[in-house]
Amino acid sequence: MSTFNDRERAEEARFALTEEQQFKVMNRRNKLLGLWAASLMGMGEDDAEAYAKTVVLSDLEEAGDEDVFRKVRADLDTAKTGTTDAEIREQMAVLLPEARSQVID
Repeated sequence: MSTFNDRERAEEARFALTEEQQFKVMNRRNKLLGLWAASLMGMGEDDAEAYAKTVVLSDLEEAGDEDVFRKVRADLDTAKTGTTDAEIREQMAVLLPEARSQVID
């Protein structure tokens, strides 16, 4: 029975590690997205870092990417950048593998 318990604990530990890595990857992707959006809005380095943090925090509102998308969409609209929904979603997709390599590698 202890072999089964050991295996169960190992599986739980692996799952927790995977979930933690995924959380870190998404946070990094959101930060990179925030820095990208800040550059479109013409922010300086310090303001861009602060803005990127607000994008990361916006992901805590609900599960999935829509809360992050809505925040960035609204901020880019306010700044009148002319960025389309497709451009934002494409950037989110492009930044995901980059964030994954930064966190996991």
